[in-house]
Amino acid sequence: MKILVVEDEPKTGDYLKQGLVEAGFVVDLAKDGVDGLHLGETGGYDLAILDVMLPGLDGWQVLAGLRRAGREMPVLFLTARDQVDDRVKGFELGADDYLVKPFAFAELLARVRSLLRRGSRKPEAEQMRVADLELDLLRRRATRGGRRIDLTAKEFALLELLLRHRGEVLPRSLIASQVWDMNFDSDTNVIEVAVRRLRAKIDDGFALKLIRTVRGMGYVLEEDPG
Repeated sequence: MKILVVEDEPKTGDYLKQGLVEAGFVVDLAKDGVDGLHLGETGGYDLAILDVMLPGLDGWQVLAGLRRAGREMPVLFLTARDQVDDRVKGFELGADDYLVKPFAFAELLARVRSLLRRGSRKPEAEQMRVADLELDLLRRRATRGGRRIDLTAKEFALLELLLRHRGEVLPRSLIASQVWDMNFDSDTNVIEVAVRRLRAKIDDGFALKLIRTVRGMGYVLEEDPG
């Protein structure tokens, strides 16, 4: 699942992004309200985490802009403010939850997962399937042919990315930025190693192979290679 974090304090933003990525989410980080609103309007996020005090546009303005644009993803406010009027204003604008700084990351993660469970996605969107491979996005579980497959957080994020773009050849640069949050380095084989390990878990022992390499281009997950 894909989360937008809008936080102008560098240490807090990096801390949130790292923790959420390690929990298996795809995360984009914006450092001001203008960039946050633009990403929120165009990025197809499952959830947004907004600071209130932001340069450019504050968190309330970002939220109002998202709702005007028809973006109904759940929104969690992070703020140092703990005034009742501030919380009421946020809820009236369409916020779903409010967490006051400082906070424990475990609490934030629990709230994120709770919001995703009751968020705007329809129940069927919580499951992704191709052939006999099924991904449960909320429970972070993968099964194939009814058999549970144990995946690391990075493997799950990689498989989710491939499933979301099933039938599309994904270049290594896209996989690097979305799963590892890094620019692609042709001298590293981290992506090749990760895909090989994922393919061993997903395809080994099954007649139908779902993940394949397109030489010189990248990787694709599809049921029928044609």
